[in-house]
Amino acid sequence: MKLPTTHYPLPTIPEHIAIIMDGNRRWAREHNLPVLEGHRRVTDVILEPLIEYAAKKGVKFMTFWAWSTENWKRDEKEVMGIMKLFKNVITRRLGKLHEKGVKVKVIGDISKFDPAIREGLENVVEKTKNNTTITVIFALNYGGRDEIVRAANKAIKADDCVLTTESFSKFLDTAGIPDPEIIVRTGGEQRLSGFLPWQSEYSELYFPSWYMPEFTEEKLDEVLVEYATRKRRFGK
Repeated sequence: MKLPTTHYPLPTIPEHIAIIMDGNRRWAREHNLPVLEGHRRVTDVILEPLIEYAAKKGVKFMTFWAWSTENWKRDEKEVMGIMKLFKNVITRRLGKLHEKGVKVKVIGDISKFDPAIREGLENVVEKTKNNTTITVIFALNYGGRDEIVRAANKAIKADDCVLTTESFSKFLDTAGIPDPEIIVRTGGEQRLSGFLPWQSEYSELYFPSWYMPEFTEEKLDEVLVEYATRKRRFGK
């Protein structure tokens, strides 16, 4: 039986929520808007209040899969539009998060982005590194297999490294970040598509039908209530 969505304290709050941000284009089409408007609503309307509300609820880490290694295959016009949105997020939106004490981290191979985006991300990560309100991780040009291959290459080059599950984790993009307790994929698709394959070993999975542009504070309450109903056994 699910708990109702309320404002009283839930028995458990996940330390780390990871989100596959799906459904932006479908949301735009259903609202008779250009495809880019779904992405724009997420960056301009959804992210900042969602992060702020999660911090108030006690969530310590949030990961947003914003761009995959496969997304470069999309229509060139859409890709160019999203790159412009990224630049706007870096120059305007992430600065506001810094003012609210948000630490920003990035996972993925950002070498594929143009210098303005790369340098902007590096500056934000450096600028916010001592913030403590909540840590927000953006997965950019991220693919799970790509991450594991890059980690393996780092491990090969390391001196005197005997690989264990613990030591290998240190070579991943997420080194120092706890594994997500729950992964949410918006938009109704029920697959991870290569998102955090190493880190998701015991993550709870939630596949709501609503889209990322609809991820309001109330929807986060829904996620938190869903997580509170789960019994995590870790193979025991």
